[in-house]
Amino acid sequence: MGTLFTACQNETPKQNSGEEIAIDTNAVTISNIECYAYINNKDTATLNFTTTNDTVVGELNYNFYEKDSNKGIIEGEMKSDTLTLNYIFNSEGRESVRQVVMLKKANQLIEATGEMEDKNGKFVFKNLSNLNFGQGIIFSKIDCN
Repeated sequence: MGTLFTACQNETPKQNSGEEIAIDTNAVTISNIECYAYINNKDTATLNFTTTNDTVVGELNYNFYEKDSNKGIIEGEMKSDTLTLNYIFNSEGRESVRQVVMLKKANQLIEATGEMEDKNGKFVFKNLSNLNFGQGIIFSKIDCN
């Protein structure tokens, strides 16, 4: 794993011609790519996302044996050890939006379960403080291809 070192300068260096050169002293933002998978017999799910600061974007796909598969994109944020996402997917020919919450533990993401409701066409958890992280899908970190 490589290490990146950056330095910030507040001074404005001068060229021999006497012209000033502007130096951008803003912090460099680095994106982190992560990939996860769930495999249980013939049921599978994959989750791939990029994190920039706390913003998460990527893909989430569920493929359960003898059921319709769901393939879609995710948008959301990582706060501490909790990933809160909007999952925008197509299922049975319709686009749907569902809230997904996952708890990060070591090299796993544990999907939350709980009572959901429809709010303006988006399925969201009724009470985020009352989620269960013991009965959902457990994604394990894998190498990204």
